[in-house]
Amino acid sequence: MVRELEEVNGIVFKRQKYHEADLLAKIMTEKNGIITLLARGALKAKSKLGASLLNFSYGTYVIYSSGHGLSTLRTFKNVKQFDGIYDDLIKNAYASFVLDLIDHAFIEYQNLGKYYNLANFALQKINSGTDPEMITQIVQMQLLAAYGVEPELRSCVICGEKQGEFDYSIRKGGILCSKHFYADPSRLHLKPKETAVLRTIFLLPFNRLGDIKINSATKKATRRAIDRIYQETIDLNLKTKKFLDELKLTD
Repeated sequence: MVRELEEVNGIVFKRQKYHEADLLAKIMTEKNGIITLLARGALKAKSKLGASLLNFSYGTYVIYSSGHGLSTLRTFKNVKQFDGIYDDLIKNAYASFVLDLIDHAFIEYQNLGKYYNLANFALQKINSGTDPEMITQIVQMQLLAAYGVEPELRSCVICGEKQGEFDYSIRKGGILCSKHFYADPSRLHLKPKETAVLRTIFLLPFNRLGDIKINSATKKATRRAIDRIYQETIDLNLKTKKFLDELKLTD
């Protein structure tokens, strides 16, 4: 097995003790996808590796890697932390859920493409105080394609109408115009503004959505709609989502 020394830019999002003094850390990288790092001796008092692998740390990691299986951390450069997330329970919960969603959409070493930038965007925004609920909804909608679920939100799935009032149909895989609401009695029965929000956060590039603001009633409705879309099309069972529910942040 050939192991090469390389530098990767990444974000740490999970870690656990391994053996007596070692650490395993999952890191989301820009080019190598999601990888697991073994940091030997990281829990020893004199080691500096442990501090570089705190959750929500980001920077450059120098690793030995063969392109599959465990990689080994040798050293690190310019590692910082999203302190606002690490120190805040609510921000931490949302950020953990966001990264967990991305983690489950990919296998190890699969290139994340634009989704690495999506993860970084989300953490930057949540860290700086942007509404974490809205950022999470943006990530959930933009991530559907990575799960193989890409709904039609540009036009009515039946007739192609692009203007007017729309509702979302999970069964039909996208939006219905008002002339075709009858086609799915179990459609989500969203208000036009609520459907418009779903369309916007799905269709627009995420870097143009960071400061989107909607009222609490609309946000609650879109949250429930997105939850239903995930439950009925992907059926994930994530501990991070359950934790959000326990905090009553998604009621």
